[in-house]
Amino acid sequence: MNHTVKRLRYVLKRLLQAVPIILAIVIVNFFLLHMAEGDAVDVLAGEAGSATPEYMAQLREKFGLDKPLIVQLGIYLKNVLAFDLGYSFRHEMPVSQLVLDRFVPTLLLMVSTIILAVGVGILLGLLAAIGLNTWRDNLISIFALVTYATPLFWVGLMMIVVFALNLGWFPTSGMENIAAFHEGWDRVVDIAHHLVLPTITLSLFYLALYTRLMRASMLEQAGMDYVTTARAKGLTERRIMFVHVLRNALLPVVTMAGVQVGALIGGSVIVESVFAWPGLGMLAFEALFARDLNLLLGIFLLSALLVVAVNLVVDIIYSLLDPRIEVA
Repeated sequence: MNHTVKRLRYVLKRLLQAVPIILAIVIVNFFLLHMAEGDAVDVLAGEAGSATPEYMAQLREKFGLDKPLIVQLGIYLKNVLAFDLGYSFRHEMPVSQLVLDRFVPTLLLMVSTIILAVGVGILLGLLAAIGLNTWRDNLISIFALVTYATPLFWVGLMMIVVFALNLGWFPTSGMENIAAFHEGWDRVVDIAHHLVLPTITLSLFYLALYTRLMRASMLEQAGMDYVTTARAKGLTERRIMFVHVLRNALLPVVTMAGVQVGALIGGSVIVESVFAWPGLGMLAFEALFARDLNLLLGIFLLSALLVVAVNLVVDIIYSLLDPRIEVA
């Protein structure tokens, strides 16, 4: 009971520490985006072909772009504290609604990618370490090297050509078959069917990283003094490997998985483009070229919140894997 209370206090403390971090991220992102030349009014004027200076001044006043930058920042921070992320001129809807709608597909892709990449990466790294310098170790190492070096867009295109066009096993694009009007369990199956190729494509790069990391971590832990002590006590190699070495070897993999959550959102831009997956990555790509700053800031804020939350979960998993790590 006492340990549970300590863990709850630790979580609360980390959440309080995250507040200034999120605030700093919001401010830095705001100034970085506004340092770039051009704004939403320039984009609208360019799409219209021409616009009078008076009309452009009216648009800047409408979007609040005529005010000094520090005043714009103050207004934005005030709105964020009120859970108002602003309005997207490109999509003509509130940013919060747009971001949350696109967050669900991105979350599906990210969770499935992490589960596949981490799960298979740990398994392959474990098999390679157990069979060190055998054909199995060499084969897994070559596979990891090839998948790490292969561009994501090429993998995605080959997946579409082989498994969608030639074999017809999976759909080529989209998140679901809208024309079929699936409901309930049928819709879940349809979305899962569309999710297979994007998940495999995005997972291969990270799977290679986790495989190599797990193999190196297992070999490092196998040479530690506690392993020698365990053998001297008469423990079986199986128990030493799976009870002692494996738990310690998982710590670097868990750390890497937590760090790369933010990178997954950026890396998903390519995969979402190839498979027309309606997620945050593609939305951020479109918002960047449209100079839709409110939308970009909303996506960055949600990404920062997600990274902070995942790293908190990673710290808790750390304490579960290794009881020596205190959470208080």
